[in-house]
Amino acid sequence: MPFTMGPSLLFAPADRPDRFAKAAGRADAVILDLEDAVAPEAKAAAREHLVNTPLDPATTMVRINALGTDDAARDLEALANTCYRTIMVAKSENPAAVAALAGFHVVALCETASGVLAAPALAGLPNVVALMWGAEDLVASLGGTASRHVNGAYRDIAKHARATVLLAAGAHGKAAIDAIYANIPDLAGLAAEAGDAVASGFGATACIHPSQVAVIRDAYRPTPGQVADATALLAAAEAAGTGVFVYNGKMVDGPILKHAEATLRRAGS
Repeated sequence: MPFTMGPSLLFAPADRPDRFAKAAGRADAVILDLEDAVAPEAKAAAREHLVNTPLDPATTMVRINALGTDDAARDLEALANTCYRTIMVAKSENPAAVAALAGFHVVALCETASGVLAAPALAGLPNVVALMWGAEDLVASLGGTASRHVNGAYRDIAKHARATVLLAAGAHGKAAIDAIYANIPDLAGLAAEAGDAVASGFGATACIHPSQVAVIRDAYRPTPGQVADATALLAAAEAAGTGVFVYNGKMVDGPILKHAEATLRRAGS
């Protein structure tokens, strides 16, 4: 069954099976995490929970450890005993290794310097369905200490990586997933960042706490006013019957109409 991408993707540690169903019930999709969320000594048990506590594969993906590691090999062995066929590959860097994951739909997580530079090649692989980026591992791979300024804004290197991954995904017609917002209590900051994500072209935002789900959904869901404006604009374009026209004092052409169409698609209109 194909994976269904929704705007809110909630991570759940794979060593906490008591959280699986809760996460699945609260978000559009759940990411069962075998990588960073699980301590090394708990990974074996996490794989057992992955096999023994099944969720709907249409709304579940599994994040595996970086390819080339023993943990990744064991993760793939465990996945063979499940119905999950959509996986997120942590620290994706090697297009050939990702391409060799036959039978899986892959979300390539570009979260190192090498991974961000490989994003265009990864996006072009037939088995890659989406790209995601990550800020903290990226900065760590560069020897840095923080992806954000004190005021919460991303540093330039993080913004560059975010844009690079989004452009690579878009160039190949693949979905792009925005990184998590780690400051859990700061829902206003999350709302602003998720709003920027949808306006920029991301298809989803990952999150780490159930309280973040509703904020992300609201950001991706057009308001009634936005739907009405988009509908009126497209109606005016049809009435005008020309490639370029003036609407409410502003020039409207093909790209502006595509923005309106995207708004209606997100609204389900």
